[in-house]
Amino acid sequence: MNNFNPVYTEKTECQDCYKCVRECPVKAIKFQNGAAAIIPELCVLCGHCVSVCPANAKRVRDDLGKVKLLLKSKKKVIASLAPSYKSEFALSEGSVIINALKKLGFFGVSETALGAQQVSAHIAQQLSCPDTGKLYISSACPVVVDLITHYIPKLTSSITGFLSPMLSHCKMLRKRYGESVGIVFIGPCIAKKREADSHPNLIDTVITFEDLRKWFEEDNIDINTIAFNPDDVFIPNAADEGTLYPIDGGMSATIKSNCAIHDPGFISFSGLKNIRTALEGINPEDIKENLFIEALACEGGCINGPLCTDRGSTIGKRLAIVNSVSYPNKKFPRTPSLPIAEFVSDSTVKIALYTETEITDALRQVGKHSIKDQLNCGGCGYDSCRDFAIALLSGKAERSMCVTYMRKLAQNKAGGLIRTMPSGVVIVNEHLRIIESNRNFATLFGSAIETAFDSSPGLENVSLHKVVPFHDFFKHVLETGEDIIQRDFKVENRIIQGSIFTIEPNAVIGGVFADITTPSIHKQQIIKRARDVIQKNLTMVQKIAYLLGENASETEIVLDSIIESFKQNSNNLGTD
Repeated sequence: MNNFNPVYTEKTECQDCYKCVRECPVKAIKFQNGAAAIIPELCVLCGHCVSVCPANAKRVRDDLGKVKLLLKSKKKVIASLAPSYKSEFALSEGSVIINALKKLGFFGVSETALGAQQVSAHIAQQLSCPDTGKLYISSACPVVVDLITHYIPKLTSSITGFLSPMLSHCKMLRKRYGESVGIVFIGPCIAKKREADSHPNLIDTVITFEDLRKWFEEDNIDINTIAFNPDDVFIPNAADEGTLYPIDGGMSATIKSNCAIHDPGFISFSGLKNIRTALEGINPEDIKENLFIEALACEGGCINGPLCTDRGSTIGKRLAIVNSVSYPNKKFPRTPSLPIAEFVSDSTVKIALYTETEITDALRQVGKHSIKDQLNCGGCGYDSCRDFAIALLSGKAERSMCVTYMRKLAQNKAGGLIRTMPSGVVIVNEHLRIIESNRNFATLFGSAIETAFDSSPGLENVSLHKVVPFHDFFKHVLETGEDIIQRDFKVENRIIQGSIFTIEPNAVIGGVFADITTPSIHKQQIIKRARDVIQKNLTMVQKIAYLLGENASETEIVLDSIIESFKQNSNNLGTD
């Protein structure tokens, strides 16, 4: 487990399917010794690899232990609860989740949406300034912030220079309850863990809704059985319009409530792929009027965060948020009451550039010698063979990830083995048509078959009926799955000994054959059969010798002399 990066790979569970590479929007994964590993400096922590991994090999750092220690070491620990809790737990009353969290040991529960309201107030004030022609991109989603700073650096200066709602809320809580208070964020987002790691002065740690459910289960807390209690309220007070933040367009709605700006001045995007496609085409210098872009990495918003229990039913979850919002009685605009202009951007990811010669050489390493060889099948997880070659050069990929390369390599190895075997070898399909054979197999069945082999190497797709007179035995193995081992088949005046066996049940079978009537084979068969006969009778002879009072070792000497005699006779036979 990686104690620093919030997402890691359990290597023993990784199945080399490359699905994480295929699905990662920024290709922040490398393979070493056949196992996937996250590259922390490239990862934006969208959590998509965790969601799609079929082997459950991608894991999220468990910080529950850290929270439990915090509860024991601090007098007051406050839970900062993400507004998406309303769609996650389907609760009509906040008092239920407040009661449950207090049972776990929290001093109080506060809505992160309070921090969101401060962010909206600051942005509304910024947008209301007389300056025009500026592009503003929300800093609320840490995944989007990392995407821009790492991969679209030309837009970094357009990110609103404010803390995220979570960090703004933490600053608010520390101002209200003291710097010594412990704060734990609870929500559906993995990226918040790294955000917390980089701001230890504001927040202690982060756990997810998945962690919280696990904790409830461990402590036998069933939130469905907790009754409403009017005394269980959010501190210092309940949030209002900020609770719209977890839905696509919710942040824009709260900002528009604070300033009189027409709708064309706001655009909302959700889903990392959609955001990247949209932002890469923007040039800030082309903006004529102020434009605010709300961008949330998860499609539909935080209600579909990577560690939500159900990443679907978007409309139902959206309605659960919208129907729960209550606007304050006081008039807008909301006055900013907390300094949160503390945004510090990360450094840009340095993308290595390679020459065409280097890329061409990398492609050749996996058998891509021409454009025709570049199938771009995506089996390796990369969009094209060229992208895969660049990943090879940067040390993120291994040659074994290329499916076509490995298939050709396996075929070449198998073909080489079959060609060099002294026996005749044949592999056939379910229609008894030859998939592959070697020359020794063709030689066994006459000059006509050998000539056919010369014109069509391997006798590929030739019907076995035209080659082997005992093809019915192949059919029997194909249908029954019962292998035939070391059976003698009479072909004209020769004896061909062979085995027919299953490779893929009811689909592919193989056969290995040798002509035992030839002198060299005959010699070996005599010796083998002599040994078999002697071995079977050895025990009985020893028993008889014992009864006659003879020494068993003398019996072995006599038997060995018989074998040597067979060998000598066989050698003479082989030279005749």
